[in-house]
Amino acid sequence: MHAMIEYDNYDKALIVTGDGDFYCLVDYLIKNGKLLNLMIPNMSKYSSLFRKLRPHMVFMNDLRGKLEHVQRK
Repeated sequence: MHAMIEYDNYDKALIVTGDGDFYCLVDYLIKNGKLLNLMIPNMSKYSSLFRKLRPHMVFMNDLRGKLEHVQRK
């Protein structure tokens, strides 16, 4: 809801979800050129509704190596 309230105040949106309840929002943002990416937290578990949006999807699993804190001895 907030993404639509603030629609005119941003250029691109990064939506972080795997929940299909947000499919309509993501689809609308794509159609209007406002979606940067759909970031899905878990590539093993996300709504099948998002499968057709594959070009816009980024998985957080892929970021683990970049974001993980490695303790050095």
